[in-house]
Amino acid sequence: MKSQPNERAVMLGRYIIENRTTVRAAAKKFGISKSTVHKDVSERLRSEDPVLYAQVKDILEINKQERHIRGGLATKKKYATIAERRRCSRDTSP
Repeated sequence: MKSQPNERAVMLGRYIIENRTTVRAAAKKFGISKSTVHKDVSERLRSEDPVLYAQVKDILEINKQERHIRGGLATKKKYATIAERRRCSRDTSP
């Protein structure tokens, strides 16, 4: 996504607000690094659109508060998948 950094910052900010998404998800959607997204929405957006910046900041703060929960759920899913694979491999063994 090649565009002017300030325009990109506004696009990223709007995307994060509309989808209530994380920096990581926005980076994946736009095909850029998490560092670039973070710099755009925390530095460039502040001077480009202060109102949008405040809204994005609120969402990112919520994400920061919830990240330990998402991490725990990801770990739970990981070990559930491993357990399921073990069950399947035991069921198919002779």
